[in-house]
Amino acid sequence: MKLTKSYHHRTLGNHPLHPETLMMSYGYDPKFSEGAIKAPLFQTSTFVFENAAAGKSFFELAYGKRQRGPAEDPGMIYSRINNPDLEILEDRLTLWDDAQDGLVFSSGMAAITTSLLSFLRPGDVVMHSEPIYGGSDFLLHKILPQFGIHYVGFPADASGDEIEARMRQAEDMGPVRVIYLETPANPTNKLADIAACATVRDAALARTGTRAVIMVDNTYLGPLWQHPLKHGADIVLYSLTKYVGGHSDVIAGAALGSAELITLVRGFRTILGTMCDPHTGWLLMRSLETLSLRMTRAADNARVVADRLGRHPKVTAVHALDRLDPKSAQGQLFARQCNGAAGSTFSFEIAGGEAEAFRFLDSLTLIKLAVSLGGTESLASHPATMTHSDLSPENLLRTGITPALIRLSIGIENPADLLVDLEQALAKV
Repeated sequence: MKLTKSYHHRTLGNHPLHPETLMMSYGYDPKFSEGAIKAPLFQTSTFVFENAAAGKSFFELAYGKRQRGPAEDPGMIYSRINNPDLEILEDRLTLWDDAQDGLVFSSGMAAITTSLLSFLRPGDVVMHSEPIYGGSDFLLHKILPQFGIHYVGFPADASGDEIEARMRQAEDMGPVRVIYLETPANPTNKLADIAACATVRDAALARTGTRAVIMVDNTYLGPLWQHPLKHGADIVLYSLTKYVGGHSDVIAGAALGSAELITLVRGFRTILGTMCDPHTGWLLMRSLETLSLRMTRAADNARVVADRLGRHPKVTAVHALDRLDPKSAQGQLFARQCNGAAGSTFSFEIAGGEAEAFRFLDSLTLIKLAVSLGGTESLASHPATMTHSDLSPENLLRTGITPALIRLSIGIENPADLLVDLEQALAKV
């Protein structure tokens, strides 16, 4: 009986347990670790085999030489391949998204890059929503083309017909192997329609025989308030650095999906060496226990802040999901694709431009001037000159990233204090 597979009870009698409850114990049995109520940190690079036959069996599974048996546990070999802390963490991460399998990585970009490389080859095309995180944009536009991989972008809020038109354009360039979405878009909060992309993917499969893998960066709303797999996505990606880690003290990423697809990504992770380290995995397990509490409080705070900013005379627009017109296309998409909460990261536009935005940012006291998001502390940044500074001025404006745009990630402080800080900073503009 293996440490990581001995305590996978998801029900109590006939009662299905919720993820918030399962985060405390799922995948771990204290009796295998001297009764420790929390999983120990397995800070080891290598593991001892019980015998030579066991070593042979473990490696056969690790390198795909045979299929895993229905009740077979993959044995521990080497922490580049597997580690108890990482396996427990991966098991728990699958619960929120109801995924069959999952992998953790050394960063969000490691998860994105490894997943893309698992399915893309020279001559292939990746379609992607716009805008996306600056690092992802650089990868798709500057790195992958060096290996003969093409890209076609489309607005995050594009309709199904618009996505279909871009798909046909992309097919003229080569086989479309991946549709990559970031929803809500960073930093504009535009929602991409996952189900519409799935419809386009299925139509393309019937037409060309090529089935694109839909990958969704779910960092902004996941894993609580958006579950892309339920809407037709194949792989869900996370920067665990953000909400899941939640304390601005770890760098990590994840990919979740079907056992078949994640097995392909696992092989690439093993050889590329992009896995998370055991200590980071252990810290993330700690953070998962308070994830729902932190995300809920931060979202409540963000709603208060967004409402106040929406009434301020020096603010020209607030791009928060709970401020969408329910009758608009984006409002209707939010209602059917998300689980009711708008999250705690949003953007707003200040009256003026870069100078006014900089004056505001430099005047903040409690809210820190820094990139990243999803931590317990509130952060503010200027996407056009920071996270998305690699984009051309034309692409910045085309995707809605104006010089006046400021991104806020609201934390779990007392919201009254945050409002005072925002008011005094706006007063200095």
